[in-house]
Amino acid sequence: MNAILEGVLADLEAEGDQLEGLLIDLGAADWRRATPAVGWDIATTIAHLTWTDEVAVKAAVDKAAWDAVVLEAIADPEGFVDAMAFKVAALDSVLLLERWRAARPILAQVLREVPEGEKLPWFGPPMSPTSMATARFMETWAHGLDIADALGVVLEPTDRIKHVCHLGVRTRDYSFVSRELATPDEDFHVVLTSPSGQSWTWGPTNAAQRVSGPAQDFAMLVTQRVHRADTDLVAIGADAEKWLEIAQAFAGPPGAGRQPGANRQQEGAVDE
Repeated sequence: MNAILEGVLADLEAEGDQLEGLLIDLGAADWRRATPAVGWDIATTIAHLTWTDEVAVKAAVDKAAWDAVVLEAIADPEGFVDAMAFKVAALDSVLLLERWRAARPILAQVLREVPEGEKLPWFGPPMSPTSMATARFMETWAHGLDIADALGVVLEPTDRIKHVCHLGVRTRDYSFVSRELATPDEDFHVVLTSPSGQSWTWGPTNAAQRVSGPAQDFAMLVTQRVHRADTDLVAIGADAEKWLEIAQAFAGPPGAGRQPGANRQQEGAVDE
């Protein structure tokens, strides 16, 4: 048993269950509430999560089906992801929720069964099962924030966001490369305070470039769910400050990000 993978999968399941709790009693009209992601409503968001989980399963177990997906993506690299989300979102909301609910445990089991040392093909570099589970957690969490905002709900932060923070640190150089900027030569020291008050650290303690602050702020920043100006993150060093301006933990072209004051998820309490 891969204990690290199992830990990520357990947190992915918990995050999915929390998001499902927001959806279970929604009427059909509520599924069409706009989220902060331009052009996407709640249905589109869940459709995207569903489709991506299903495609990850294809990548793991069905080469022909995966190859077909890749060919579709190559034919429309800019619009493919949105097109698939809108296509699946056309389903009746009850069927959409059932399809997402079914996809989640299938993906978890498939990732458990990937032979040790093997990686899954993906739209970027191949991914280990643990990396895939972490990426799925990041998307579930970030899109869950979008849905919570659409519903006027504030979700209480949890220490599960450590997965997002870790991915955010690991993708530092990608944030620069995706904008055709030179990557920093040195490692950064990152110290984040978790929702429960723990201190999470990455990088050498004697690094000149440093980032510190709330883990929730950092996780929201690297998923572009909050504007840099709305965080309590502190950067020491020009490279560290630049990173916080362009941080991006997800694949694809740089996103537009959020405008100042556009996300309420830092309030840190569940609305009653």
